[in-house]
Amino acid sequence: MQIINFTRIPSISFSPGHNPHVLLQPARKTSSLMCNHTSFLDDKEQTQNWNGLKFVRSKKLLKDLSTWDIGGPCNYFVEVFDQTQLVSAIRYCNEHSIWYIVIGKGSNCLFDDFGFNGCVILNRIVFLERKERGIYRVGSGFRFNTLGMQCSCEGFTGFEFASGIPGTVGGATYMNAGANGQETADVIDSVDIVTIEGKLQILNRNDLNFGYRSSTFQDMKDLAAIVAVTFQLQESASARRKQQEYLERRRMTQPLGDRTAGSVFQNPSGLGVAAAELIEKAGLKGFRVGGAMVSKVHANFFVNVGGSTSQDMLNLINLVKEKVDQKFSVLLKEEVLYFHPCCNQLSSNRDK
Repeated sequence: MQIINFTRIPSISFSPGHNPHVLLQPARKTSSLMCNHTSFLDDKEQTQNWNGLKFVRSKKLLKDLSTWDIGGPCNYFVEVFDQTQLVSAIRYCNEHSIWYIVIGKGSNCLFDDFGFNGCVILNRIVFLERKERGIYRVGSGFRFNTLGMQCSCEGFTGFEFASGIPGTVGGATYMNAGANGQETADVIDSVDIVTIEGKLQILNRNDLNFGYRSSTFQDMKDLAAIVAVTFQLQESASARRKQQEYLERRRMTQPLGDRTAGSVFQNPSGLGVAAAELIEKAGLKGFRVGGAMVSKVHANFFVNVGGSTSQDMLNLINLVKEKVDQKFSVLLKEEVLYFHPCCNQLSSNRDK
């Protein structure tokens, strides 16, 4: 048995849209945790009601919360539909010294087959408010691709790239999702967050820093979750046409119907070449490890072709990194996050 003390998970970009694509926050815990890889899986199913929330024990399979369709049961599971419930769920975990993570669509998550010995908080905060013309305040659990289509159809530019991205507004903001020369950060006006103490805060755009697949939120030690984001968009007569063009291009070049997590690796900076191109030139398109395979359509998408385990996918990720490094002397960096069953640390090869 191993004693795991609280540590903050290193942050990684997402393609959740990542692709942002997911409301993904670091797992948190307030005290040490006695961790055993299998003991928590033997708990009998039970539920507990607390402040109007229903916590489910040892039943919910993480594969059902991940676009990769991989992952065992979590020790606690709860859904939240507004910021009050989110704060309550976080306080429950704090009071009971339980690890927790907040997710949306799970499009950049690789959960372990053993599951997760903590609480998974599923974000269902999906409201959309039109504050003024071109100004939208959106719940962090709102589907990012839906927002992209809606804004474009209403004649506003900034989110044309979001179509076809299977994530949430919170994940897109956290990872600064982008494509086709656009980024989420370009149109952010303010962000509502909740801290690990359960306090609500509003951060203005001037308070935030963004980069390629990175944001201030990834380094915030007191961040528990993003609650809502306010965007300010500009009118454009060509927004709808561009949105349709981007979506059609995505349909032609990405395996949208397959079980993937979006882009697995970041594009290397300063090289002028995409990660997918390096993987393809290394001869790895279609390469398979167990039930995990490099997509034949887009080499930076890894597919669960049937029965893939978390170890299959980790082995495939490691193999691709090694082959690309050997051939081109380029060390690719993952966008996806792997969650350890107990201590929620990233795989050892993960760039921190």
